[in-house]
Amino acid sequence: MSGYLVFALVFWLLAWAFNEWLVQQKPKDRRVARLIGIAVPLLFGATLLVIWECMVHGFSIPSILLPAPSAIWARILSSTPILWADFQQTFLKSVITGYVAGCGLGFLVAILIDRSPFLQKGLLPIGNFVAALPVVGVAPIMVMWFGFDWPSKVAVVVIMTFFPMLVNTVQGLSAASHMERDLMRTYAASWWQTLVKLRLPAAWPFIFNALKINSTLALIGAIVAEFFGTPIVGMGFRISTEVGRSNVDMVWAEIAVAALAGSVFYGLVALSERAVTFWHPSVRGGRA
Repeated sequence: MSGYLVFALVFWLLAWAFNEWLVQQKPKDRRVARLIGIAVPLLFGATLLVIWECMVHGFSIPSILLPAPSAIWARILSSTPILWADFQQTFLKSVITGYVAGCGLGFLVAILIDRSPFLQKGLLPIGNFVAALPVVGVAPIMVMWFGFDWPSKVAVVVIMTFFPMLVNTVQGLSAASHMERDLMRTYAASWWQTLVKLRLPAAWPFIFNALKINSTLALIGAIVAEFFGTPIVGMGFRISTEVGRSNVDMVWAEIAVAALAGSVFYGLVALSERAVTFWHPSVRGGRA
């Protein structure tokens, strides 16, 4: 017991000191700075895994309460076909389809609301109300309406992603200043030209903020929706089933896959934001 705990303490101190040294480095080469920015969180994550492993063995924690990372990794390797099938059902079908549909509809409705003050005053309060509805209350209704397969999960994801995109896009479209709009009018620009050349570029940071928020909401919504009815495949189905069987290592394997998929998805959206909003001060400041 003491050996594991001592090793965990020493490893944590060494990793902390090395991370502190890395953070204090100010390399002139942009590629080296980028590598340091990647290495710091990776080392921090590895440290947490090592401490987790040592704590489980050091305190003899039963695997039914908390399996060690090595046991979770072994389960991932031995159950790859099952995890891949669950990933396809939940992420590739439910999350991606619902995310694209919900964000796309939210964006289009925001454009319509921007043209109609009546809709802006009438629909936005309803949107804020619906956005506050708990997914555990919406999911069973969607399952009754659209069945047990992935379309009902898509419906839940659409509901969860539609209103954040709607609210953020409407707010972003009003981000352009009156002076900039007056300048477009002096150029005799139409509403459409003003939208494309001024207001949408100003709204991109708000839109990408909604896209990043929705990248996590979509995955959470799809997994929770699968608790209320699904075919015998899917991350949510697997988690609820394996908990009943006390196969906690399989539950953590599904959680690990979901966390990795959500992180990669969020990262891709963040990279897209940097490419589209390269002119924004926050992005230009990060590249300096």
